[in-house]
Amino acid sequence: MKLAFDVYYYENKAKTVAVCFKNWSDVQPDRVYSEILENVEEYQPGKFYKKELPCIISLLKQINIENITEIIVDSFVILDDKGKNGLGGYLYEHLERKIPVIGVAKSDFVQNKINKQEIYRGLSKKPLYISALGIGLELASKNILNMEGEYRMPTLLKYLDTMTKEIST
Repeated sequence: MKLAFDVYYYENKAKTVAVCFKNWSDVQPDRVYSEILENVEEYQPGKFYKKELPCIISLLKQINIENITEIIVDSFVILDDKGKNGLGGYLYEHLERKIPVIGVAKSDFVQNKINKQEIYRGLSKKPLYISALGIGLELASKNILNMEGEYRMPTLLKYLDTMTKEIST
């Protein structure tokens, strides 16, 4: 099983959603997990992970990760050519390096030239930026390329983004 995470912030809250799926080509998730946390950390420039990682870790407590083979985050795993951890890298360390983490970022991080790969999906002229730990970068990129969907964002990741932004009042 694979997990993909996203977090959306509003007011002083964070909504974290994870979709669980079996195959890279799946159109629908097998299961969706969701949680809203209040009083989340303020954003600190250069330390995005301090805001988002606690949200992901909190939601992970609801999930049996025993059969999870990969985790996808909407961020970089590695931030620069020296191997500085991004959100995904800190998650990988938190999981004691037992579950590979793949980062799928929509914006480039210019300090990272060798620890990322650009992929183009569908007819998009804008790349996605893939980074990874615990799995080879080539395989991680191939897996994201093989996800269902004809557009830049794979169908399941677009679904995840939509679910994250749906706020119950």
